[in-house]
Amino acid sequence: MKKILIAIMISSLVLTGISLYADEATKVDAKALFEKKCSQCHSADRPKSKKKTAAEWESTVARMQKNGCPVTDEEAKIIVDYLARTYGK
Repeated sequence: MKKILIAIMISSLVLTGISLYADEATKVDAKALFEKKCSQCHSADRPKSKKKTAAEWESTVARMQKNGCPVTDEEAKIIVDYLARTYGK
């Protein structure tokens, strides 16, 4: 019984660690995507100087797409989430 309990506890810790690692990797990917796509037209520092709500960032990114920024709708969502988390009001 103790061995089963220990195995369950270890598995739980491993899965938690994997989950935390995946979340951190997503943040890094979102930041890299933001920097790669947004810096094609202007300095990446430009958006970093703003504080906007998620809706405001969504509007800004949609405007950039209409202006020709090569960002898919999926990438836009990732960028908006990143900007709202990092530079939100």
